[in-house]
Amino acid sequence: MKKHTYDVAILGTGPAGLQAAIHAARKKVSVAVVGKIAKSSAYRAHVENFCCLPQTTGEDLLNQGRLQAEKSGAVFFDQDVVHARQLNGRFQLDLEGGDQIEAKVVILAMGISRKKLGVPGEREWFGKGVSYCVECDANFFRGVPVAVVGCESAAVSGALTLLFYTEHVHLICEELRVAENLAEKLRHSAVTVHEGRRVREIVGSSAVEAVLLDDGTRIPVQGVFIELGAKGALEIATALGVNLDTESFQYVVTNKKQETNVPGVYAAGDICGPPWQIAKAVGEGCVAGLEAADYVRKIS
Repeated sequence: MKKHTYDVAILGTGPAGLQAAIHAARKKVSVAVVGKIAKSSAYRAHVENFCCLPQTTGEDLLNQGRLQAEKSGAVFFDQDVVHARQLNGRFQLDLEGGDQIEAKVVILAMGISRKKLGVPGEREWFGKGVSYCVECDANFFRGVPVAVVGCESAAVSGALTLLFYTEHVHLICEELRVAENLAEKLRHSAVTVHEGRRVREIVGSSAVEAVLLDDGTRIPVQGVFIELGAKGALEIATALGVNLDTESFQYVVTNKKQETNVPGVYAAGDICGPPWQIAKAVGEGCVAGLEAADYVRKIS
């Protein structure tokens, strides 16, 4: 494992994360930005209502933002975060490629997960066996068979985590898309991998009883974790002890300085709730970047 130390670690490469990186780096603190730009919800957007910029593509906007951040001194890690923790007054982030980042301050700017599986039984059994957060709900499935659905880092790391709770873990994916380090861990684990398969239905009566695959295979399980993409805001925020809104538990709660309830953890952009606008994300990213840099100076 290769370790890196920075003052500020920013999770997310969308408008909020990039703006935070620009402002924090310009205040002469060391900044690491973690994430994959192509996965930002803004990447494929057509932008025409952003002030002072009549028309552009999301891809161009984000690539320009990255160049600005790098010019200001920020360093980018094109990887997903698979684990986050606070230890001895510092924050540690484990990346899918085997790198570990230690930082004094973290800015959460990775947006929110809007991905659903879209199969029969998913909505019906949500909360009755269907979950979107391994780290939140794994404890409810001790000793019972479970399935994880997904092909990327969130699914693989989630499946490996579940082995601490149960020995019967199935990973269902069409094609694995993770860094070799994470793939190697999966190959040497007790997870049963069903690669090249899709879930056709989540079956149950009063709760989840099985998943039905596209080839007709029926896998008896009591829990189904849907993890489509990178580890999301909910999992990472929960791991760091950050408060979510009490109505939907989908957004991180911040004050006007973009501070969360955890000292040293800030948040900006879609992760803080609607409206889903680049202008809002950029503004919050600006505040978070400036405040994070000031916080580093106070504790240094």
